[in-house]
Amino acid sequence: MIRFKQFFPTAYCKSVFDIDYQKLYQNGYRGILFDIDNTLVHHGDASTDEVDALFKKIHRTGLKTILITNNDEQRVLNFIKNIDTPYICLADKPDPSAYLKALDILEIKKEEAIVIGDQLFVDIAGANRSGMKSIMVKFIQLDSEKKIGKRRYAEYLVLAIWRCTKSYHLPDYFYTHKAGEKEKKKLFCEINGFTYAISKEKEQLKRHLNDLLSKEKFAKDKGKKKLPNIVFCYSSDLIKKGKGIDPELQYNKAKNIDIACRKLNGIIVHPGEVFSFWRTIGSTSWIKGYRNGRVIHNGKLVAGIGGGLCNLGNTIHLLILHSPMTVTEFHSHSDALAPDHGKRVPFSAGTSVSYNYIDYRFKNNTDQDVQIIVGCKNEKLYAQLRSEREFPYRYEIFEEDHHFHKEDDKYFRISKIYRNVIDVATDEVIDKELIRDNHSEVMFDYDLIPKELIR
Repeated sequence: MIRFKQFFPTAYCKSVFDIDYQKLYQNGYRGILFDIDNTLVHHGDASTDEVDALFKKIHRTGLKTILITNNDEQRVLNFIKNIDTPYICLADKPDPSAYLKALDILEIKKEEAIVIGDQLFVDIAGANRSGMKSIMVKFIQLDSEKKIGKRRYAEYLVLAIWRCTKSYHLPDYFYTHKAGEKEKKKLFCEINGFTYAISKEKEQLKRHLNDLLSKEKFAKDKGKKKLPNIVFCYSSDLIKKGKGIDPELQYNKAKNIDIACRKLNGIIVHPGEVFSFWRTIGSTSWIKGYRNGRVIHNGKLVAGIGGGLCNLGNTIHLLILHSPMTVTEFHSHSDALAPDHGKRVPFSAGTSVSYNYIDYRFKNNTDQDVQIIVGCKNEKLYAQLRSEREFPYRYEIFEEDHHFHKEDDKYFRISKIYRNVIDVATDEVIDKELIRDNHSEVMFDYDLIPKELIR
């Protein structure tokens, strides 16, 4: 940990424009040592009107500024055409010599200076070696730049470690906020794609370990013959069409579901066993034939390998809701991914699965075997839940108060979904239970929401 501390900033901020410079002055700072490239502007760019105005604003607070860069003087002169500030070029950061020279130029003490830059191993390391406070800002990246260097990934790792230490803090005077607004601390998995992948791998390993240590018996047997009694059957269209729906992702989804159905079809769940969606289907990959379908990531519909298997998970959930089986693990996402076509079916969507830590599981707590039959044909998904004999109760899913409502600038589908438990012998409802208080963000074109359902 000591080795990492030399790279820890005092604080982190998204941009130089998010820092409250007036508060810096009020808290005893008198000078700022600015890096240029990817801190104030993109690498090699000239200053902008916004940056020029920022320096004038900073100087009005009483703060002095100086540019400190490893580039040559020509680079600096191209940048400061409209900025009145001293500079040090060819600074050889993170060597502290230039930092200490900057103090002499500004005529301030170490404790009155703060360094602002975008590189941990250069700007921030130099500040620490010089005994100065620092603010690291997110490096400026163009939309066209899809890749970042290995050093940036190393920086993300160090920042993640820093966030887990006692030295991590976010002084309010470093940041500008709207009234009453607080700076939200990002989770490690939210920093970028690399940290998300690390977090996902960690969760997958945890799931494998938990299952290994679990005393549960998981279903794995398959029956060549179908069990005689049909508990419930359901079918749905695999290909959705409409405005804003990518047809390629839809056909890929159908292919993904077909591959998964072949792994799942015919599985027997014996009394006392637990069915696991992912233990039955396994991981998804290009090698296994899976393709990019629609997945939900950070609240948005995007392309992802194996996308669309949530449809299959939801179909299995519908089967189980029509049975006395006990759902032991269920995760949900929006059930308003696409407009309804024809009569609305409650719980026709909304089940979330992601290998392997976001699973769907149920336990057979009855005294007989049950079997899941699934398959794809003519762009439709067909599914049946079968048993050895009829259960004494049947189940009915229905919805009440279904409508759409606008909240701020977003629309949501709102409803309450219930399940009736009906005695087969008397045909009487013996229980009514709420199974979902639905509040799902609409993720399709708002123009396609039926106007008569908006309240």
